[in-house]
Amino acid sequence: MRKSSNKPRRAQLRGKSSVTGRLGPAYARYLRIALALPGTEESTSYGTPAVKVKGKLLSRLRSEAEGALVLRCDFVDRQILLQADPETFFLTDHYRDYPCILVRLDKIHDAAFADIVLRAWRGIAPKRLIVAHEQENPL
Repeated sequence: MRKSSNKPRRAQLRGKSSVTGRLGPAYARYLRIALALPGTEESTSYGTPAVKVKGKLLSRLRSEAEGALVLRCDFVDRQILLQADPETFFLTDHYRDYPCILVRLDKIHDAAFADIVLRAWRGIAPKRLIVAHEQENPL
């Protein structure tokens, strides 16, 4: 009998999964941004590729028809993003009451993406990781 590990499974995707499909390169771009932040790791959520920060969900790739990334986002930032760029950001009724936003990975620009992911990370990362990151990356 195989012993199971408590380590999160590495997402088995990168263009090979039907979940990532056409989003493979765009999701890989997201992973480069997200996994550069301290405490992040690839994982899964509801059977789909995800990124977590110390066990807390930062994002997950949806398998639904819209095929977008669910990313943590506070409600104020979400409203601003939805109004500023409805081609890139959207919601479904399911996510309306959750602090997240749906992102069309093939539409978002790199500079904006890095900033949004950093803001999402700051919202759930432990304070010590945030402080260490700020010390290593002063404004």
